[in-house]
Amino acid sequence: MTSPLQAVRFSILDRSRTRAGQSHPEALRETVEFARLAEEWGYHRFWVSEHHSVPGVAGSAPTVLAAAVAGATARIRVGTGGVMLPNHQPLVVAEQFGVLESVYPGRIDMGLGRSVGFTDGVRRALGHGKQDADDFDERLTELLEYFESGRYGVHAWPGEGLRVPAFLLATASGADRAARFGLPLVIAGISGEDAMVAAIARYRNDFRPSAWGVEPYVMVSASAVIADSPEAAHRLLLPEAWAAAYSRTRGEFPPLIAPEQVEREPMTERQRKIFEESLRGHIHGTEETVLPALEDLVARTGADEILVHTSTYDRAAKLESHRRLLTAVRRAPRRLPV
Repeated sequence: MTSPLQAVRFSILDRSRTRAGQSHPEALRETVEFARLAEEWGYHRFWVSEHHSVPGVAGSAPTVLAAAVAGATARIRVGTGGVMLPNHQPLVVAEQFGVLESVYPGRIDMGLGRSVGFTDGVRRALGHGKQDADDFDERLTELLEYFESGRYGVHAWPGEGLRVPAFLLATASGADRAARFGLPLVIAGISGEDAMVAAIARYRNDFRPSAWGVEPYVMVSASAVIADSPEAAHRLLLPEAWAAAYSRTRGEFPPLIAPEQVEREPMTERQRKIFEESLRGHIHGTEETVLPALEDLVARTGADEILVHTSTYDRAAKLESHRRLLTAVRRAPRRLPV
């Protein structure tokens, strides 16, 4: 029996999560060190994210952090998962990625998303509102044009003429946009696994080849955790699940707390429901259970790449989980030539 995982790339998305008692600068430095280790282990890409005014997330300026990551590494591809285009002027985004690609040629990815700020206050501070996501197609068109020959006589130097691979981050409904623009798709099962699989099928069927993609390319974002036992892996998921429950009931995404503290936290009925829901959908356990689950994910989605994201209080356990994951994939039985 052979494993389909040998034909799939594995990459990492890191959100620069903070832990209770840790400063934001410390979390950012840990992200840079994490990227260095990811390159050593053999991951294909390392992406960083964009969040504003979130106590539990230090990554607020993804292109700046991507520059620090690229400077600390030598081979791994570096990118954003993603730059939220409604928050920025397309010209500025094109210029920033042009600088990155100029300094680190052949290693930069431009992951783009449609989300706006988490709260009304953040959106006001960014100078945008929820309605700014409605003109995303126009913003995306403008951004891509700056890499071709400019727009209305305006040029995004040094980006113009450079080919920075663009990826579109989407939930199920956004897959149609990626097909329309001819862009690689990065998708998670936020709307449900069945919806994700159906969206991927539509994406492949409706894909229009472009200068940015000659054929469909699917990167599936998945939470995957490996530990010495299923129980230990499950405990690693508790801090992020509690943070999700806290944020959805109190309006603030907090730093991660230790699993034992989570277990002592009193929860309202609504918080308990969100907490339990947040523990679902993760691939976790030992190598013996995680690899078959990943194989099943690849079989159902036809993924070309898996973008692994894992948040937990125990940083050492998180790093070890990522190391063990890629080691296990490499040891999986290889495809035999037909």
